[in-house]
Amino acid sequence: MKLFKTIDALKNYLDANPNMTIGFAPTMGALHEGHLSLLNRSKSECDLTVCSIFVNPTQFNDPADYEKYPVTIDKDLSLLEKAGCDVVFLPSIEDMYPHGTIELIQYDLGNLERVMEGKFRPGHFQGVCNIVNRLLDVVMPNKLFMGEKDYQQIAVIKHILSITNMEIEMVTCATIRSSEGLALSSRNLKLSEQQKKQALAIFNGFQLNGPDEIRQNLLDNGFDHVDYVCCADPETLEEKPFGDKPYIILVAAFLGGVRLIDNKIFK
Repeated sequence: MKLFKTIDALKNYLDANPNMTIGFAPTMGALHEGHLSLLNRSKSECDLTVCSIFVNPTQFNDPADYEKYPVTIDKDLSLLEKAGCDVVFLPSIEDMYPHGTIELIQYDLGNLERVMEGKFRPGHFQGVCNIVNRLLDVVMPNKLFMGEKDYQQIAVIKHILSITNMEIEMVTCATIRSSEGLALSSRNLKLSEQQKKQALAIFNGFQLNGPDEIRQNLLDNGFDHVDYVCCADPETLEEKPFGDKPYIILVAAFLGGVRLIDNKIFK
């Protein structure tokens, strides 16, 4: 496994291997089996697998959330090596944002920026688009691997790939869950064992009769606050009536101050 900390060093290495198909999984670290599933998929489909670890400051609308985001670099690198990752990119903020983080490119995301994550985390997707676009410019992968837990983010990145005419294939991978059903997330590191049991109310709630019941079930199970429970079209993410298949239920809620998201498609 090769580790690069600067854009120039990584590009020089990739330029020296021009005929390889490249698979890329961008992450913010605190890796778990969900991330490793992306790498395994990439390794099965591409010649060279690249993973980046970068906690992107521009996608945090709450500075306190950025400060407390879990950082486990040594553990992450060990996991990546055991997983057979070929290349790890570990850039600095200065390298990714040489002109600072204030004046960012503004992308037209349409309704995606006005609903759910876009509504409750203003500026979040602009930060996501800026960093993903910068990373793609550096890595120039053939395939981009992302997990379905961040369903709206996938829709945003697909939109960016379309409007920027990048010839990169988006490969979406299924959400990895614990045996009980909890969606694996880096933020789970902030939950106690009791809170992890309470958090199962999200997954179990997908079987209830609509967003209102799901929301009330979360509050009854000790969640602090529910940002949204939304029933939407899986393709457009526009709201639609519950039970009108196909539809997706998307949830964002706080437990012990930790914001958790999840979703389930009903076909």
